[in-house]
Amino acid sequence: MAQLSNLQQQRLMVEQLRREASLKRLPVSEVVEEIKQFILQHEPEDYLLIGFSSQKNNPFRERASCDIL
Repeated sequence: MAQLSNLQQQRLMVEQLRREASLKRLPVSEVVEEIKQFILQHEPEDYLLIGFSSQKNNPFRERASCDIL
């Protein structure tokens, strides 16, 4: 890939900054409440909180190895 000139780099940076400036900003207090609601709604499906019903359902369990002699 060819090196971009300094002017091209600056134009890309300005474009990126304009995109970032145009994003709608939300107060942290609102976003935190949304995150809390999401967590509460998905709590029953969270295996880190409730665990697995059996070891067979756990994809992270240590698998038995088979040694061939």
